[in-house]
Amino acid sequence: MYEGHFWGMHWIWWILWIILIFWIFATPWSIPGQRKKNDSPLEILKRRYASGEISTEEYQERKQLLENG
Repeated sequence: MYEGHFWGMHWIWWILWIILIFWIFATPWSIPGQRKKNDSPLEILKRRYASGEISTEEYQERKQLLENG
């Protein structure tokens, strides 16, 4: 009855599913609701120092405390 005319559409759907799955798992962009890696205390300290929230002396004190445990 159909003589295989719908096989082309069948392959298109498989290709679309593969592209969709690849896009979901391989995109480098952050997706809303996705878990994010927590920043380490040292990274937070560096960010605060770079933005001018803390002084150089305070940065060095806290950095030494973090590094020594």
